[in-house]
Amino acid sequence: MTSRENNKQTVEFFEKNNFFGYPKEKIVFFIQGELPMVDINGKILVNEEGLIKEAADGHGGIFEAMFRNNVINDMKKNKVEWIFIGPIDNPLAKMVDEIFIGISKEKGVLEAGKSLVKANPEEKVGVFCKKDGKPSVVEYTEITKEMANAVDENNNLVYGESHINCNMFNIKGLEIIGNEKLPYHSAFKKATYIDESGNIIKPEEPNSYKFESFIFDAFNKLDDMLIFRVKREEEFAPVKNKEGNDSPKTAVELYNKFNANKFQFIKN
Repeated sequence: MTSRENNKQTVEFFEKNNFFGYPKEKIVFFIQGELPMVDINGKILVNEEGLIKEAADGHGGIFEAMFRNNVINDMKKNKVEWIFIGPIDNPLAKMVDEIFIGISKEKGVLEAGKSLVKANPEEKVGVFCKKDGKPSVVEYTEITKEMANAVDENNNLVYGESHINCNMFNIKGLEIIGNEKLPYHSAFKKATYIDESGNIIKPEEPNSYKFESFIFDAFNKLDDMLIFRVKREEEFAPVKNKEGNDSPKTAVELYNKFNANKFQFIKN
């Protein structure tokens, strides 16, 4: 899934690199949906071209986009049974994990997610939980300090299973989810726009709201899911920031360290 802004460049990048050895006809590109942005008074913004300003509708928009672009039917035609969805930059993500698939099939679930033990109660990650008896994720912005620090009888965090956005769905589960609307969350962002006098305004501070759905809001559309705990050093090197923690630099370091250790293990 690409965006309207980067679809052309993404396709060209794949073509330039000969689709990285994959059969060209087996790769399908489709574009994410968008939603209008509004200012702090709820008025729709206008972009530099004089059109309604829109922003990507969040990684939860993948379900609707897959149906809208006929991706689900294409998968069914090609007898695809399990779909991995990883909506964050993570070079250590295992897109094809036979063990993950095997356990999911054995447990008879239609969705599964990988988890890590939280590094500490303050780590800014969503955690797996159940809401009204259904699988769900509670975001770190929504959890209370008491909940974040709660421990069980073994002194383990009660809310300690981090959702790292390595998700897998059986195609039957995706068909169920695709018929359900996900809730929208708002995010306060900086956005360039044209004011009523036709001037281009480039704010230095957040000035508008974008709306997006999250992939984990789809979890409760199904009755149960598998939570599969993995090792942080083997499967999680996220890129979330330009510099510092969870940046391209730290991701490269983690990626190289993992592969160096793997090579040493094979050599021995």
